[in-house]
Formats: sequence, structure tokens, C-alpha cells
Amino acid sequence: MATSFKSTPLANDFIPSNLLSKKQDIYPLGLMFCNSCAHHQLSHVVNPDLMFEHYVYVSSTSQTFVKHFENYKTSVLQNYSPSKNALIVDIGSNDGILLDFFKRDGFNVLGIDPATNLAMQANTMGIETINRFFTSKLVEEIVTNYGQASIVLANNVFAHIDDLSDVTKGIYNLLSDDGVFIFEVSYLKQVIENNLFDTIYHEHLSYHTLTPLLTFFNNHAMDIIDCEEIDTHGGSIRVTVQKKDGPYIRKTSVTKIIADECALGFNTINPINTLTDKITYLKKELTALVDTIKSSGANLIGYGAPAKATTLLYEFGLSDQLEYIIDDNPLKQGLYTPGSHIPVISPDVLMKGDVPSYMIVLAWNFANQIMEQHRYYLNQGGHFIVPLPNLKVY
Repeated sequence: MATSFKSTPLANDFIPSNLLSKKQDIYPLGLMFCNSCAHHQLSHVVNPDLMFEHYVYVSSTSQTFVKHFENYKTSVLQNYSPSKNALIVDIGSNDGILLDFFKRDGFNVLGIDPATNLAMQANTMGIETINRFFTSKLVEEIVTNYGQASIVLANNVFAHIDDLSDVTKGIYNLLSDDGVFIFEVSYLKQVIENNLFDTIYHEHLSYHTLTPLLTFFNNHAMDIIDCEEIDTHGGSIRVTVQKKDGPYIRKTSVTKIIADECALGFNTINPINTLTDKITYLKKELTALVDTIKSSGANLIGYGAPAKATTLLYEFGLSDQLEYIIDDNPLKQGLYTPGSHIPVISPDVLMKGDVPSYMIVLAWNFANQIMEQHRYYLNQGGHFIVPLPNLKVY
């Protein structure tokens, strides 16, 4: 075991009021390190049906992500120039927001997502979406019915998959010989350097660095040809892969990132061991701040109910410190947080005069957007607490 955390319920297992009396299951949460390939993954795998068949995270809720996906589409077209009417497939397509940008440019698009509610929403909006988990068996049907794809995408999903070998086999068979697979995933280097421990929860089985991925894809007859660090989720990497003997030359970015990881010791267990010390220090800082706020009689709420908030609330013992949490996602409003059962409500409450003294921004990766959107709250004397990457009070 590389490091362990307090057991938690499933990070997106929000519940309605009529189920508050029902005890929610909790699961062990620990991170393992492979001495052979230097990959990090969870010690406990939860049945994916429990986590993904109904999903409350919606990509298009965040304007930051909408803009990110629009820029993403532009980058893909500039770098790989798929022919008009080419098939573009998105694995874990959510509500179809990324594919919509490609469809507007005239491409054939197909989404794959196991969440029934999101697949239905995407189909209603005109983004054809298959409501199933992506497997090599499903690919046989897709190729028969749609042909091979010039571009296969997977964003914030490659870390969620238990059987990566089967999925990668499916991606290989789905791609045309000159096609590319592009995925974005949280970058373990940033998790450790910026103490983003709350991104560790049961949906995220793998915690990726580039070095193990290079070996993994090589073992599946594929080559990584590009990798770049991006800002999403506190720090991610966008990795581009082709079949062996594909048309593209590997960029120097791959060699550079591999060298950086080696220099930082990511081929050893040492970096992940530093995470425990950082968590301990932040816990003391944040707990002391919350104690001061509470002892002064001020009230404290949360803003944003992302999955990662579950880890933070449990690890730091904050579940009984927040009166409620505001979230912009209508699918979460009216529900209660996993296990801790904190009510999630609309931001409209801030317009009703009962202004809380302090708000801890649990969706810290959108802190700038949230604070700009609710500048009037600051003008009324309110305070934002941004816990990560570094504890700050505004």
C-alpha cells in the first residue's frame, strides 16, 4: 500500500431526502504502487454499475469546460485534419458537449456512455449515443454499423476503467490505420506536487504518469506520439496514440515528459509518500481555520459538490461543519451529499439576503469562475475559502 485514506461512500452517490434513513455503503480507499511498471492504482475496485449507470456530473454545467472542449476540438482538427464526414467517437461522452462541436463542423459523431440519463439527454440533443460500457465486443458492432473511426476520444475516463487491456484492444480495432486515439486524464505529478489528494476516489482507479502508459500502449501494438500538460482538474495530460507504423512522428514532448518524470523519481514510490505529509499539514491548517470560524459564531457553507468533495470532507472530518452546499448543477440540487448528507441547493439562496459569512469552494478548480460569478457576495462582506492547491481566504 502506497498510501491510505479514510473509507468513504461512492463520491457521486448523492441521495434524495426519502433515502436519508438508509445507511450508505462505504468502501476502502487506498493507493497502490506497482514496483514492476511504476503505475499507481486503487487497492479496491467497486462495481462500475454502481457508479456510472446513473451519473450526476454533467460536463456542460461548467462554462470553463465548455470553452475547454471547444478549444480541444480546434486543436484536434488542426493537428490531425480528419477528412470531412469522418467518424469521431467519444468514449464516456457524457452529455455530448465535445462531440457537438465536431458535429457542427460536419463530422459524423458517435458517443458511448453507460449513464442512462446522460445518454438519453445527448440523444435528445441530436448527439447519437450508445448507452453501454465501451468494450472490445461493442466495437465489433460499431465497426459493422458505422465503420472505423478517424478520431477516438476519451476525456477523464481512462482512469475509470478496470480492464484497460480490453478497452485498448477495442480502441485499436475501432481506429482506422491512420487514425489517432486522444485522451485526457488527471496527471499524478500534479496531484502530488499540488496536494490534490481529493481527486483520489473510487471512480478514479488509475493515477497516470506517462512512463507506464508508454509501456502499456507498446504492449498493445500502439505508440504514444504526443503528450502535453493542460490545466483541467488542477493538472492533466492530453495523450495522443496511434497504431504502430502509423503516419505520425513522435513529438519531442513525449521524451521530455518521460525525462522529467524520471528526474522527479516517479519510477519509485517516493513521490507518493510525500503526499501523506502534505495532507497532514493542510488538515491542520484548514481545521484550525474552520475552528476559528465556528468559535466566532460565523456560519460556513460549501460551494460546489464535485465528486472530489467526498474525499476532502471525510479525510478532514468536515462533514458536520457545513450547513449546506451550493451547486450550479440542477441534477444535484435537492439531493444530499454521499454519507455526510449535507443538503445541496441552488445558488439562488445567495440572492435572498441570508448571506453566509464563509464559503469553502469545494470545486476549487473552478474557484476563479465561481468568485467572479458571485462577486456581489464578496461585496456584501462574504469570504471565499479555496482549500487547494494552497489554502487561501478571499
